[in-house]
Amino acid sequence: MSDDATLEAFRLADSFLPVGTYSVSYGLEQFVADDRVTDATDLEALLETYLRRQVGPAELVALRRAHAAAREGDIDAICAADRRLAAVTLAAEFRESAQQSGDRLLSLQRDLREDDLLERYADAVAAGDASGNYAVVLGVAAGLAGIGARRACLLCCHGFVTGLLGAAQRLLSLGHTDAQRILDDLRSVMAAAVDDSAGRSIEDMTPFAPLVDVLAADHERAERRLFAS
Repeated sequence: MSDDATLEAFRLADSFLPVGTYSVSYGLEQFVADDRVTDATDLEALLETYLRRQVGPAELVALRRAHAAAREGDIDAICAADRRLAAVTLAAEFRESAQQSGDRLLSLQRDLREDDLLERYADAVAAGDASGNYAVVLGVAAGLAGIGARRACLLCCHGFVTGLLGAAQRLLSLGHTDAQRILDDLRSVMAAAVDDSAGRSIEDMTPFAPLVDVLAADHERAERRLFAS
């Protein structure tokens, strides 16, 4: 990649990026509330499940298609990937969180640079022709910036894991060293999730983590919540 693309990848992976991901736990809060995740070992196992069963076979597939479509200027393919990802995401909180974060990232990208494809995509989201999921917006942004598809997928995995580790530090007695150890341990899992996504079409999006979906539904009805999802 060029220096500009590398620096853009760093920016998109930075927790300083104002897209609101700090406010979501993607069900982790309910796992902690139900005593299903009580320590670093439980947390690492759950994050591996997310990567292998949800992020890899769904978000990364949509990201790859959006990335390729952005390089080709194909707004219809971007919207198709976006709609498919929304359709296979069962938990309402997950869809809403992904769309809110995606909306913020798309708005930020439009503020930072002028690009006709970004404007057309924003118009499609406003018209209801696309959902504006975060993974899809990230794929578009990476494609336009010259960030390779594999690096964009790794970036997505890294951001997802660091976001949940940040949530875990507020929900559990998880120290910074433990968080870094988990992040290090999950490198091979992230790479495997990226590899798995490479051979899938958008019709092959098959996220399957039933307990995650069940607890996400429980979280929607919880009386007290620290996180939006």
